[in-house]
This record gives sequence, structure tokens and C-alpha cells, in this order.
Amino acid sequence: MRIAAIADMHSNYAALEAVLADISAQGVDRIVCLGDMASGPLDARRTLDMLMALDADVVRGNHDRYLFDRPRDQMGAWDKIAFDQLSTPHLDWLRSLPATRVLNDDVFLCHATPGDDETYWLETVNPDGAIRMSELAAIEAHAEGLTQSLILCAHTHIPRAVRLSDGRLIVNPGSAGCPGYRDRTPYPHRMQTGTPDASYAIIDRAHGTWQVAFRLTPYDHQAMAALARQNGMAAYADTLATGWVTPAA
Repeated sequence: MRIAAIADMHSNYAALEAVLADISAQGVDRIVCLGDMASGPLDARRTLDMLMALDADVVRGNHDRYLFDRPRDQMGAWDKIAFDQLSTPHLDWLRSLPATRVLNDDVFLCHATPGDDETYWLETVNPDGAIRMSELAAIEAHAEGLTQSLILCAHTHIPRAVRLSDGRLIVNPGSAGCPGYRDRTPYPHRMQTGTPDASYAIIDRAHGTWQVAFRLTPYDHQAMAALARQNGMAAYADTLATGWVTPAA
């Protein structure tokens, strides 16, 4: 099975279009989407219309959940923008998505970790805001009880693959639309890739072993930066244009 894994579009329809066009040339058997599709200061409706029409296996992310599990006045800025752009069928579709999914008994899908959609799995935030790779023991603790040989996650927007000591492979495909962001939990920090290109992963099995290839796909990121600026998100526009997050003042 040859799988294309996409995640974390955050309403960036132009990046999604470019990634799907690239996927079409890769001879994949399945597309999986690991959540956080709509929330963002771009075009949530157009992004979800594309995803809902796609023959893909989808799980919901934390920002997908925020769009239906709380009142609008309790949503973050990105979620409010997306919520106002979406219709009832879009929200019903998000509500219908599972938090996790298993394919062919051998591939596990989740957004962040198997038990929580907000916890970083492969990265750890230090108290000073520095990002480091998580320790293997901590990564394996979250995978305890999973029997699948391939585990796909997302959430941090950083493309990464980790081979567990028993041979299982965990893959985060990176973000197909949001190259960086700022967060306050568990400590103030910045996640950034350093490139505006859209990221996704191709995973296939060769000689009984899963192998992964990360792909960076150029697209008209300046157009999306202009749209973010038009929607009042100038700092995020800079991130879309460069792949870097401006330090806090």
C-alpha cells in the first residue's frame, strides 16, 4: 500500500490544491488526512469543499473540534474566522469525523497522540521555549497498546519520522498549508519550518518495511499571505510568505 499523508491545512486551499496535484503524479493507493483542516485566516469553505469531495480517510484535529464543541465567543481568532465561513453541512461533516482510525488493521491515524488531540508527540517544548525532539521512551509511551506497524500523526506541523525500538514507524507529514505558528502551551514557543512550501509525506512498504519520503510542494504562498493580511492577520501573513514566525515583541 502506498499512502499519501496530508495534515494541518488550516484553510489554505492554494497549498492543498498544489499538494493534491503533486499527489496525483505519485501513484498512491490511498490519501489520509490527519486533521486541522479549516481553522485559519484564509478560506475555510473552499478548503473543506475540496476535502469533502476527496476520496480520503480523515480524522479530526483539535481545531476541527473547536469549531463545534464550544460557542463562537469562546473560540480563538482563527476558529472564529473559519466558523463564520462555514455552513451547517461543513460543521456536520467535521462533527462526524472520528478522532482516530485504523486502516487495514496495520495503519493507525490520529491528529496529535492516540489519546489526546492537543499533545505534542515527537517534539517537546522546554521551559525557555526551545523545541527539541522528544525522548524515545516518551514517544513509545504514547504508542503503548497500538499494534499497527505504521502510525501517522500531525499537529506540530514539523515533518518527522521516528522508528520505534520494535520496528514500528511513526510519521508526521508536516503541514500542507501552515508553515509556522505561535503557541503558549505548555510554555510560549514558536513552531516553524523555515520554508513557505507545503509539506506532505508518501509512505509505502518495501520488503516488509515501511519507508517514508517527505515532499515539499511550492505554491502561490504570496497570494495566501495577501489573503491573510486582508483578513487582519499581518503577522501570520509574514509566516506564510517566509516559513518563519516573527519573535514576540
